[in-house]
Amino acid sequence: MTTRGVLLLSCPDAPGIVHAVSGVLVQEGCTILSSQQFGSALDGGTFFMRVEFARPDGSPVDLPVLRARTAELADRFGMTWRLVDPTRPLRVVLMVSRFLHCLNDLLFRNSIGELNLDVVAVVSNHPDAGRLADSHGVPFRHVPVTGETKGRAEAELLDLVDRERVDLVVLARYMQILSDDACKHLEGRAINIHHSMLPSFKGARPYQQAHVRGVKFIGATAHYATADLDEGPIIEQDLIRVDHTLDPGQLAARGREVESRALARAVRWHAENRIAVHGNRTVVFP
Repeated sequence: MTTRGVLLLSCPDAPGIVHAVSGVLVQEGCTILSSQQFGSALDGGTFFMRVEFARPDGSPVDLPVLRARTAELADRFGMTWRLVDPTRPLRVVLMVSRFLHCLNDLLFRNSIGELNLDVVAVVSNHPDAGRLADSHGVPFRHVPVTGETKGRAEAELLDLVDRERVDLVVLARYMQILSDDACKHLEGRAINIHHSMLPSFKGARPYQQAHVRGVKFIGATAHYATADLDEGPIIEQDLIRVDHTLDPGQLAARGREVESRALARAVRWHAENRIAVHGNRTVVFP
């Protein structure tokens, strides 16, 4: 059993929500460690709340009982909610192609305890990442993808996700487009990263295109993967200023920096139950 819990919820705004949630926690002998709320008439009067709690004496919290009590509140207020044990490592599959900077960053951060992840596997359509995965003691799966094998490769991925009870798939510069069916299967639990120069500089060599146009900043966007390519709910964005003295290779290096930072924050916030998806937007409690 766990000694802490984190409840994240959203629902139509109404009087008494905070009081009701607090009341359930008090009745179960819990104290609130942190509580954040957000409500906006611009979102149709939707209310969002994240609350972290524990017992004052450090004794175990009965999450199954609290889930049952929260389900009653959900019926009453029309809530969408998620109640998790924040001490349980998130079971994650990391997917990558040939650019390994985001994978390297996530594995390193996890190795020093910055991220609370149980990396089930690194999956790649190229063999390049095998040595890096091995150096962190993570299983590596090479799943080649061609026009003829794409369906089988996706089926293998989804089988791995279901069989290993994977909580999150991270597309850490995985340069293959997931099918609509795969995106639907992984809805709300697949995070992608890409440079923020889209849609201006599409296709190959975006940093060469950016150099020709004389861009003044390089950015990255981390978002949930959906069937609408690179248009899922945005979780985090980052940028760094650049200037005319940088060549395309140096611009790409700056891009790798911001991609790694933005993706790491998005993964950490998801793991800590800080992200509520609302339509094609997110509310993030950092």
